[in-house]
Amino acid sequence: MSGRDPFCQPRRAGRGAALTLVFASLLVAGAATGSFPDLDRKAASGAARSADPAAPAGHHEDIARAAAEAMADGKSPTEAAERAVSRSGDRWGAVYSQGEYEEFEEALDGQYTGVGLWARRERDGRIEVTKVAAGSPAAAAGIRKGDRLRSVDGVKVDGRPVTEVVSLLRGDATDAAAGTAVTLGLERGTRVWTRTLHRATLSTDSVAVEKLADGVTVIRVAAFTKGVGDDVRTAVRLAPAGAGIILDLRGNSGGLVTEAVTAASAFLDGGLVATYDVDGAQRALHADSGGDTTRPLVALVDGGTMSAAELLTGALKDRGRAVVVGSRTFGKGSVQMPSRLPDGSVAELTVGHYRTPSGRGVDGTGITPDLEADDTADDTADGTADGAADDAALARAETVLSGLGDTSRSLS
Repeated sequence: MSGRDPFCQPRRAGRGAALTLVFASLLVAGAATGSFPDLDRKAASGAARSADPAAPAGHHEDIARAAAEAMADGKSPTEAAERAVSRSGDRWGAVYSQGEYEEFEEALDGQYTGVGLWARRERDGRIEVTKVAAGSPAAAAGIRKGDRLRSVDGVKVDGRPVTEVVSLLRGDATDAAAGTAVTLGLERGTRVWTRTLHRATLSTDSVAVEKLADGVTVIRVAAFTKGVGDDVRTAVRLAPAGAGIILDLRGNSGGLVTEAVTAASAFLDGGLVATYDVDGAQRALHADSGGDTTRPLVALVDGGTMSAAELLTGALKDRGRAVVVGSRTFGKGSVQMPSRLPDGSVAELTVGHYRTPSGRGVDGTGITPDLEADDTADDTADGTADGAADDAALARAETVLSGLGDTSRSLS
């Protein structure tokens, strides 16, 4: 997805806003967490999450205390935690039930519940299917690229943001799970029909690679889900020797920081990627050695580029490895860590901020590109981006890349 991601905004406590933002954003653009690996994953240079962590310092303790007192009084610990998070003023704080957090973990593993179609909104407001995943419920139902999506469970979708269409397809409002039914209204030429599909657990394609006619490789990263870093490194290795690369991070609302660092390692020969603090303790993230430091590289960004994607952008920009093209990034440079509450729910709260290698903060300011470029690419839905869009920003990136040639800046 490109353009400004409407889900790149502060999450609020409670399911209604928080989970819709997280999961719908994942399907359109990426996992909108920007947090370090989740409760059941390995540490990221000290920003660890363990299976049952003790509540971290600061307002984590206040949230845990409010939840425990509510439980002792026979009230809902989750609701008490939500109120406490709301009062804390934590812009990115959120509370998840145990089931919601498990679903979130699944999303970061590169999976989602849906029907397996991509769509975009045309200029006239119509929603058009742009791709159907092989083996998905949509494919089994005979839905094809080019079909028009008219309604979802009786709700007309013409003119709606694609992100809202995603939410309807997933059934976010009803906690729909794999196996639940969703009825689609469809149109193909003069044919109009409805078809009931059953949602399934599907894998996202968070990395899409496209070879352009001039030999340039476009690597579009829609989300930093599990395994994406290695996918980026593989795409770089397979790109034609010496040919330029456009790393398209538009609409990438973040994900696992460890994956962003691994992606940085594709272009850097070790060295600093970012620094961050957790409850005042300063830490650093470093790239692995052996990356391609001489190939011409352009990073393409927009207002939907946030969190872990900004961390990667900042590293490539500050270390002179890439020319950044597009529009100012979102500006989410905060670090969230979770703590388990007495009823099994999870409070995820801000504990610090990260900085680029030159020491610049990102939170609230974003990253200004080296060259501004308009972005007119289409939105996508119920999956990740479908190849490189033919838009002005991409064309500008190609022009910049052609000008780099052998003068591309190498990394010391």
